[in-house]
Parts: sequence; C-alpha cells; structure tokens
Amino acid sequence: MTDAQAMPLGPLMIDIEGPALSEEDRALLLHPQVGGVILFTRNYQDPDQLRALTETIRSLRTPRLLIAVDHEGGRVQRFRDGFTALPPMAQYGAQAEQSPGAALAAVREHAFIIAQELIAHGIDLPFAPVLDCHRGLSTVIGDRALAGDPDTVIALASAFCDGLAEGGMASTGKHYPGHGGVVLDSHHDLPRDERDLAQLRAECLAPFAGMVKRGLDSIMTAHILYPAVDAQPATFSKRWLGDILRDELGFEGVIISDDLGMGGAVAVGGPAERVAAAQAAGCELILLCNDRAAVRAALHAPLAAPTEAASARLEGLYAKAPGAAAVVPDAFLAEDDRG
Repeated sequence: MTDAQAMPLGPLMIDIEGPALSEEDRALLLHPQVGGVILFTRNYQDPDQLRALTETIRSLRTPRLLIAVDHEGGRVQRFRDGFTALPPMAQYGAQAEQSPGAALAAVREHAFIIAQELIAHGIDLPFAPVLDCHRGLSTVIGDRALAGDPDTVIALASAFCDGLAEGGMASTGKHYPGHGGVVLDSHHDLPRDERDLAQLRAECLAPFAGMVKRGLDSIMTAHILYPAVDAQPATFSKRWLGDILRDELGFEGVIISDDLGMGGAVAVGGPAERVAAAQAAGCELILLCNDRAAVRAALHAPLAAPTEAASARLEGLYAKAPGAAAVVPDAFLAEDDRG
C-alpha cells in the first residue's frame, strides 16, 4: 500500500465497480476533482469485506475521501445481510397519528442504529432523512416519506437527525425543494411541478425551511423543474440554491446534488456540462454514478480548482465517532429473534 496522497477534497462523488477497488477505481479516486465515494449493493458482500473496502478507500488520500451510501430503511437500504432490517420511514408517520411520543422515540432509535452500524463499517454519510411530503403522487418517494403533513415531517425528521447526531453522523435532507408533488420519477425523466412559489412554500418547502432552522448538516437537490420559479431544474438553479436556500432560508450547510446521471439531469447537457452547471448553481458535492464513461468525461469539466476551504466544508461531514455494537430494540427484530 502506498502512502496516502495529500490533496484537498474535490467536488465530485463517484461510484466504484465492485466489492474491491480496481486499478481504474484507484486512479479515478486519486483525481484532484474527486472528493468522495458512494457505495451501492454491488459493493457489498459481507461486513468484513465492507470494512476492508472502506479502509482501503480511506488510505488513498489525506484528507481522506468522504464515503456515503443511501441507507434510509425500507426499500432504500443498500446493505442487508449483517445489518438491521429497518422499516420504511412512513411507518413512523402512521405511528405518530396514534402515539406521537412513541413515534419520535422510534424514529430516533432508527437513525441511531443507522449511524452505529455504518460508522462501524467505515462509512460517513447515510444520505437521509427524506424530507419530501407524501401527497399520494410520487411512487419513487412513496413510503420513503415520513408523512404528508409538513409539521409531522419536521418533528419526525428532527428526532431522526438527533439520532444520527447521537450516533456520530451528519444528516442530509432530501430532495430539495420537494419531490412529493410530481408523478414522474426523476431517475428516468425530468418531472415538472407546476405549483407557484406560494404553494410550494406551504406544501413542500416547509420541511426544508424548518430543518434548516434546526441546523441541518447538508441538503440534496431534486432534478425537478418548477417553471413558476425558474427555467432550470432545482439542481442547476441559482434561484433555488442561492436566492431561496442560502439567502432566504439561511442554509449554511453543504449542498449536494442528486446523481447527475439520472434522467432528470441529462437535458442540461453532457457530463462535463452538467457538473459545471451544478457547481455554478451552488452544489458543493456533486454525485455522478453508474456511468464510468460519464465520470471520465466529467473530470474534464471546467470546475474551480479544489481549495482548502471547500475541502474543509466537506470534511465537516465525516462521521464523528467510531462505531460500536448497536443495541437493537424489539421493534426491529423478527418475533423469533426476541428474547
């Protein structure tokens, strides 16, 4: 193993091919414009393999690369064998209708388990919670949403973020400014939300505004067009990211793009054009996944050179504590596993 190479973290977060680093993976992760790695199910075999993989990734550079995964529970949980099977977030919204206190405690414990288990395997960020309000339209969000009512979303998301913080992890609210009001899936298409800004503020922006006030660490953007607000999808919109998120809402955390390989992003141009446009709009960590040719092309984008200050903001998303064995409550155990 060679000594870690010293360079600030760049703005790109990319994926890797399999359960161990290939030579091309290593070369790409050493590119100055790369600052992190997102892992998927294909990168996981068992807990020991995952720890070895993240240790290898961490050893490549100093400061070390940021390592993230989509790990919400329910449908979106990349690692399963050896990890607690967590329910979809909608379970807590339903529980809150009957027993708000119990729901708040349960969703906090849910997040604490995520943090403990991921940190124990060398991972920094779980890209959660979902702050989209469920309005019965978006199947890609569906039971990933905590609730349909903004106040309930804020209350449950606050407890979730407290659980992550207690476990040593930063939070990422997604998908700003809200994916719940459209039918199309931004993984495949560019959805249009025709509501005006007043409606958006009341019906989907409110959870983001509320969570910004309580100190949300990072926010992930949505590849959705809101034509009454701007002619660019939110990920590429200075209006959404600068005027509204930064200036009006006062967000001081890190802005993360959703994957620029998704269908909702491709209309902006080729990979290099997409990455440059996202950075120009205000994205600080830019995901580009599941398309190796696009990653190679994006490394030629006219991006600002990484700086120590920009790197330090990304380093602020590192996991804060070593992992410990999670204490799994009965609510997450199969009946046969309960004592």
